[in-house]
Amino acid sequence: QVHLTETGGDSVQPGGSLNLTCAHGGNPWARYCMAWFRQAQGKDPEGVAGIASDGITTYAPSVKGRFTISRDKGKNSLYLRMNNLKPEDTAKYYCVANYPGPCLPTGQITRGLGYWGQGTQVTVSS
Repeated sequence: QVHLTETGGDSVQPGGSLNLTCAHGGNPWARYCMAWFRQAQGKDPEGVAGIASDGITTYAPSVKGRFTISRDKGKNSLYLRMNNLKPEDTAKYYCVANYPGPCLPTGQITRGLGYWGQGTQVTVSS
């Protein structure tokens, strides 16, 4: 069983920055891909950034160059640094482990697959 807890969500103005943290019980990335997904109100979830067990990172085109995914194995933590935030980044952000398929899926995402945290809300508005 994998327990994931996200923190760091907040309300910020456009152009602002946030750091999200995912704490997990155990060491899932010894085998798992870890990723950040997000779901805006009324929309389907989408992949934002993923980091494979070998450290290779992948980003959605909409966040590439603005967001950075990283991990600290010693602290059992996954991070998402978000810079130059835009209103369209507003969503609930989820830490996800072992979602089947590519480390960062580009197609339809199913909530019942993989391990999900409870999410943390990010709101970008002026």
